[in-house]
Amino acid sequence: MADPSFWDDQSKAQEIIDKNNALKAVVNGFKSLEEQNNDMDATRELLEEDYDSEMKEELEEDVVQFESKLDAFELQLLLDGPYDANNAILELHPGAGGTESQDWTSMLLRMYQRYAEQKGFKVEVADYLPGDEAGVKSVTLIIKGHNAYGYFKAEKGVHRLVRISPFDSGGRRHTSFASCDVIPEFNNDEIEIEVNSDDITVDTFRASGAGGQHINKTESAIRITHHPTGIVVNNQNERSQIKNREAAMKMLKAKLYQLKLEEQEREMAEIRGEQKEIGWGSQIRSYVFHPYSMVKDHRTNTETAKVDSVMDGDINQFIEAYLRSHIDQES
Repeated sequence: MADPSFWDDQSKAQEIIDKNNALKAVVNGFKSLEEQNNDMDATRELLEEDYDSEMKEELEEDVVQFESKLDAFELQLLLDGPYDANNAILELHPGAGGTESQDWTSMLLRMYQRYAEQKGFKVEVADYLPGDEAGVKSVTLIIKGHNAYGYFKAEKGVHRLVRISPFDSGGRRHTSFASCDVIPEFNNDEIEIEVNSDDITVDTFRASGAGGQHINKTESAIRITHHPTGIVVNNQNERSQIKNREAAMKMLKAKLYQLKLEEQEREMAEIRGEQKEIGWGSQIRSYVFHPYSMVKDHRTNTETAKVDSVMDGDINQFIEAYLRSHIDQES
C-alpha cells in the first residue's frame, strides 16, 4: 500500500484494502479477547485473595459475554473456504401458490436485509420484480462484506412457511415455499470463464422496483439468457445500460463458474464413493406461525419459538449451527 503506483488500479487497490481491513479485524479481535481474558484472570486472583460476592457476580457475567465473543471469533476463523470471504449473490423465488408464496418471499427478503445490516454488510438490489398483488416474484441481492458468502451460503435451499393466510377470507391455514440460491461473487481474476456470444441473448427492458426505486424512463435494465444452461440473469441496479450489462455478465460468469465447481465436486464424490447431495432443492427450514410458533432447521435440528425475532433477522443461531456442523463434517 506504500507503493507510489498503488492507486494506479483503483479496483485492485480497493481489494487489497478490504483484505487488509479483514486481517486487521482478526488481529484486533484476538487482542481484544486476550485483554479481556487477562482482566478476568486478574479479577479471579483478587477473589481468591479477598472474596466479594458482587465482584464474583460481575466476573460470572463477563465470562458469559466472553464465551459468546469467543464463539463468534472462532467461527470467523473457521470460515476459510476458498470463496468464504467473497461477496454473496442471493436470489429469492416464490414457489407455487401465487400471492401467498410471493408474500412469503418478501418476508424472507426483509429477514435477510435485517440480518445483513446486523452483520455490517452492505446490500444492493440488483434485480426486483414485484408480485401481482403483494410480495415479490423474484429478487437478486448483492451482499457485500468480508465473509458475506461464508455466512449466507448456509441459507441455500427451500424455506417453508405455515400460517393463517391474510389473503384467505376463510381464515384457513396455508403452507408456502420459497427458494433461496446463494453463490459467491467472483472477481475477474478469480475465474476463467469464456462466454460465447452465440450462446446468449441480451434483452433490454425498463427498470422497476418497489416504492419507486430504480424506476426510469429508458430501457436501461438488462436480461441475459444463456441458452446451453438455461441460466437467466437480470440487472437494473445501475443507471446506464452499459453498466447493467457489465454487472449482468459478471453474475452470469459467476453462475457458470459455480456450475463448473459443482460438477467437479460431483466427480470427486463419485471417485471417493460418496453419496453427496450438491443440489439446493431440499427443504432446509420450516417457519410455523400457526397452530404454534416455531422455526426449525431440519439440517441441524436447531429450533426456536421466537418467530418474530427470526423474521427481524435474528437467524445467526441457525447459520452458526449449520456452519459448525458443516465444518465438523469436512474435518
